[in-house]
Amino acid sequence: MTTLLMLPYLGDIETKAVLKKTAKAHQALAELKGVVGSIPNQAILLNTLSLQEAKDSSAIENIITT
Repeated sequence: MTTLLMLPYLGDIETKAVLKKTAKAHQALAELKGVVGSIPNQAILLNTLSLQEAKDSSAIENIITT
């Protein structure tokens, strides 16, 4: 059986700044959920995201396609 090493304690992560950003992210996700509900074919959104990720990944790796 493998034993895992304990991670060092880095302090409280539920700081005021983290909680504010969490609330802002929650609000943005709720807004996105509302917008996505109005798209007739939601697969279009998913396909667009994967294409954007592939394009950005290629740009990072300096790959040029036509």
